[in-house]
Amino acid sequence: MLLLYFFLTCFPIIFLFKLKKSLPPWATEVKLLSLWFGKDVSFSSVTKLIKTSSSLCYFTSKMSLKKMSLTSKVDNFEEEVVEEGAAMSILDLPELVLESILERLPPASLCSMAGVCSSLRSRCITDHFWEKHMKNKWGRIIGPVAYREWQWLIALRKDSSHLKQWRPKGLMRIFSIVRPSWWIKPKVDDCSKQSSLPRESIMSWFLALETGRFCFPAQVYNRENGHVGFMLSCYDAELCYDQRTDTFQARYPPHGRRAVAIENNVPWERLRAPPVDTSPHDLHISDCLNELRPGDHIEIQWRRNKEFPYGWWYGVVGRLASCDGNENYCRCHNSDTVVLEFNQYALGSRWRHTTIDRKEHREEGNEGDGFYGGIRKLGSDEEISTWKRLWPAEILE
Repeated sequence: MLLLYFFLTCFPIIFLFKLKKSLPPWATEVKLLSLWFGKDVSFSSVTKLIKTSSSLCYFTSKMSLKKMSLTSKVDNFEEEVVEEGAAMSILDLPELVLESILERLPPASLCSMAGVCSSLRSRCITDHFWEKHMKNKWGRIIGPVAYREWQWLIALRKDSSHLKQWRPKGLMRIFSIVRPSWWIKPKVDDCSKQSSLPRESIMSWFLALETGRFCFPAQVYNRENGHVGFMLSCYDAELCYDQRTDTFQARYPPHGRRAVAIENNVPWERLRAPPVDTSPHDLHISDCLNELRPGDHIEIQWRRNKEFPYGWWYGVVGRLASCDGNENYCRCHNSDTVVLEFNQYALGSRWRHTTIDRKEHREEGNEGDGFYGGIRKLGSDEEISTWKRLWPAEILE
């Protein structure tokens, strides 16, 4: 009985050893691919396995044959396993398979993979893999204005003399009055010391945003923690990302005698890229006035006085007093007078509604009620739903 038990126990092992020697060369590749596409093995675990190997480019390191003290048959077998393992590199995978693996890696894993060897680095830092990550995480709040600021920083790194020649524009010009233009230079120097990435690469831009080294212009809904004086508005600010809290610090441009206002812990859902390329101190040229009809959703520039920057305020196009609301007889869209309603304010409030001239509209208003500027019609359901989501819990006075 003991002999039979020993035979039944050892036979499967002997059989597997025999089978291993008879497998074709591609069998090892199939097992390797199962590591990548298997449901129970994550990409991060594979990346760690790669990094911990002594050769950095091989999945299996060469085993020392000096410490082996087994029989000659086992010695020959293990030596054969070592040779087969050492010959199999991730770089031996078909190009499409390797590209598919890298495309599925999150940013952190892609950075780790770039540190494995020079060959993988040249692949992992290409814009092809980082365009998707940039769009998915930052696309909603990064606009053309922020891109121009990043391009200027690249030019600054190439030639420090650009700093003296540069004349900041838009929001950055406002901040340069409060903070000298050299405020950005130390961040650029730190970036260049920490990384040798191509300056123009999307990966370099992504990491600068992710680490908070690059502060960029964007807009904030309901500024200053939803202060009642800014409900259902959206103001320009300079944003800096805090990776620890996954929130932003917002610096609002100064106005009048008021210094720069700073708001911390601004969440992603209160941010957007500027929808138009207009400075907060410039009047937006409206191109939708002839299209406005009752019920249309709009944003309009408004500022308290001439020294203040504009903010964008949400409203809807209302009806003339002479209109009874019957769609068949409504002629509001033919009138030169356009009624704008801000229904977040109570009936009778001086902020409840205003009128503008459809044909001769420029900045209109006074020091008491503020100044109304350019108008943009909202054509996106996403924009409209965002404003409705931010609607105040109580009617404003």
